[in-house]
Amino acid sequence: MPIEDLARSDVVTGDSDTPVTDLAATMDEENVGSIVITDGETPVGIVTDRDLAVRVLGEERSPSEQTAEDVMTADLCTAESDTGFYEATDLMAEHGIRRLPICEGESLVGIITGDDLNELLADEHQQFADVIRAQRPEY
Repeated sequence: MPIEDLARSDVVTGDSDTPVTDLAATMDEENVGSIVITDGETPVGIVTDRDLAVRVLGEERSPSEQTAEDVMTADLCTAESDTGFYEATDLMAEHGIRRLPICEGESLVGIITGDDLNELLADEHQQFADVIRAQRPEY
């Protein structure tokens, strides 16, 4: 199954000059744990809630003086939209990431998270459990 069938297309994005305080407010408003930093439609980095905690608070930096570029992970791992489920999970495991932006060429088209994949697996387990229950004799 291509990852584009599972990825969310409503990716929350920001610019590299977005203040960290705005990023945190947007994460709260949008109820997300990351913002993909883009240059036009091209992803150039990602800022996660952990980045804010570790790279701003943990290093005792002033949030009002930091921008996305100061705290983002710039060596961004992405996947093409036709990447398979297992290849995507391998990429996530190999790079130790929980969020994988999905691209078509250079353009950001979606994002898949560890939570999304876990939810998919839970749904599949439930469907399989229903098959097993349907085969049990009724007493």
